[in-house]
Amino acid sequence: MRIGELARATGTTARALRHYEQAGLICSERAANGYRIYDERTVTRVRSIRYLLSAGLVLDDVRVFLPCLDGDMAAAPPSDRGLQVALERLAVLNERIATQTEARDRLRAALQERTGTRPGPSLVA
Repeated sequence: MRIGELARATGTTARALRHYEQAGLICSERAANGYRIYDERTVTRVRSIRYLLSAGLVLDDVRVFLPCLDGDMAAAPPSDRGLQVALERLAVLNERIATQTEARDRLRAALQERTGTRPGPSLVA
């Protein structure tokens, strides 16, 4: 299947697929005309990659899961290394959320100080 077909089948873009290929997560053959040709099994692999990315992992994290990207990621039992990567990523996300929450609270306080009123929920949650 060509790159456009794979993109449609997986709900992603050709650009993302080229990025996954450059990262070594998927591979293709080249047709005589230079077009990338992907195996049908690549659909499952791309869906697994997207599942992991949607769960908050980054491409570097996804590499840990290479041995199991061709199966059902949601149903597969996690490996010790996979759990470690997920816990590390969760810690990073929690730190970012805390930082953003602190910034929001400082901005809210500054606005309240300057205006004398607390900004409504439509402006600051």
